[in-house]
Amino acid sequence: MSTQQETSRVTPTALAAHRFLHGLPCGQVAPLVTATSLVNLPAGRRLFEDGGNAASFWLIRSGSVALDLHIPRAGAVVIETLGMGDVVGWSWLLPPHVWTLGAITVKPTEAFQVDGPAVRALCDADPELGYQLTRRFLVVAANRLHATRTRLLDHYVPARPWP
Repeated sequence: MSTQQETSRVTPTALAAHRFLHGLPCGQVAPLVTATSLVNLPAGRRLFEDGGNAASFWLIRSGSVALDLHIPRAGAVVIETLGMGDVVGWSWLLPPHVWTLGAITVKPTEAFQVDGPAVRALCDADPELGYQLTRRFLVVAANRLHATRTRLLDHYVPARPWP
């Protein structure tokens, strides 16, 4: 399916129905349609690697995506698995626009893929949209930081025997 056909299936109503954008005024959702395409990703599709250029984010409609981190001597460790209603990616928002984790689909996944630079331009043109999205992505970033911390503690701190 071509990108144009995928983009034509994205509507403000469909975007506004996603949990991440819920409550955003229609006038702020509508411009996001121009930066969004609907993608169907097979299981095992690598969305991005830690250290790569962050230029998109995904709003999951169905399926699941694992966020992973390469740890020396341990390999890829899954930090968190995301599903319907979740957001994949926030590194596109802030310079240097570099991924801090990797992401791979665990199950076939349908998602809205959103162009990061286009959204940054929309936010520059509409500071209220920028504020609303930044608030929402700060929650995503805080949750990822907590999940990463928890997973790394699980991985590196030895279990203590009960007294």
